[in-house]
Amino acid sequence: MSTILIIAIVVVVALLGLITFNYFKMKNAKPVATSKKILVLNNKSFRAASRRGVILVDFWAPWCAPCKMIAPILNEIAESQNEFKIGKVNVDHNQPLAKKFKVRNIPTLLILKDGVEAGRIVGVKTKKTILKEVNAVLTSTK
Repeated sequence: MSTILIIAIVVVVALLGLITFNYFKMKNAKPVATSKKILVLNNKSFRAASRRGVILVDFWAPWCAPCKMIAPILNEIAESQNEFKIGKVNVDHNQPLAKKFKVRNIPTLLILKDGVEAGRIVGVKTKKTILKEVNAVLTSTK
């Protein structure tokens, strides 16, 4: 009985150590450089960028670990397609935009069609999932 207890304690300690290690690794991760094809949007430029067509907008913050995880995925999407635009909004610097679109969690990806929200993705998702959601909006516009 005591052997099982010792094994359980060792497993719990190992898991806590792994969680702590990953936490500090993500916390101290350097931000990924934004692709040149991604628009950096603010309160002034947002309306013009989203007025026509389909745009995928990433609401993010520099301190957000999941935002750092999704950045390379968005860079990859931006470099591999030309059917829609991709933009980023820093919620720390553009709180009125986050409030307008009721962004409560980050990362939040909004899919806007002609300036109107057509879809929303909250949290870290795979490239395939993101493209599936955006393509659903694109096909509904044609």
